[in-house]
Amino acid sequence: MEKKTIWDLNRPDLEHFKRQPKIRLTVVLDNVRSLNNIGAIFRTCDAFAVERVMLCGISATPPSAEIHKTALGAEESVEWRYFPTTEECIMALQNDGYTLCCLEQVKGSIELQDFKPQQGRRYALVLGHEVNGVEQSIVNQCDICLEIPQHGTKHSLNVSVSGGIAIWHFSNYLSS
Repeated sequence: MEKKTIWDLNRPDLEHFKRQPKIRLTVVLDNVRSLNNIGAIFRTCDAFAVERVMLCGISATPPSAEIHKTALGAEESVEWRYFPTTEECIMALQNDGYTLCCLEQVKGSIELQDFKPQQGRRYALVLGHEVNGVEQSIVNQCDICLEIPQHGTKHSLNVSVSGGIAIWHFSNYLSS
């Protein structure tokens, strides 16, 4: 097998990417503190053509050299918006008819592989702070809580890793 070249991948340029259809998923970052994690999430959102990223609270915003280091330019291709609080973002998404999905370890959560996003619905995936996770007040406002099953000794995954797994899952159901 021969590795593909950049031309074999047939990726759109920035102008075409911005015009192409996106999956009906918005990613919400609830006080994510690491600029490297924010950049990695932007890059994942670009890879799966997510409609936008909502940066909330202490989550940094572009332009930023640290975000760019892991985003590799995806902070320019993926639409984003900043909210001073996650509550403001959640209220705006609820008013726009989004189904709010929190990725968090909570009692009564749905294991990610058992959740089947439906075509035609708009989803928001809420990802939380690296240590504290999604704030309880935000968890309480979400429609669904999703959890990635884990079988090791650690209690959690890095936010950009868990976000990537969940975004890929949504993409499998929402891509046309």
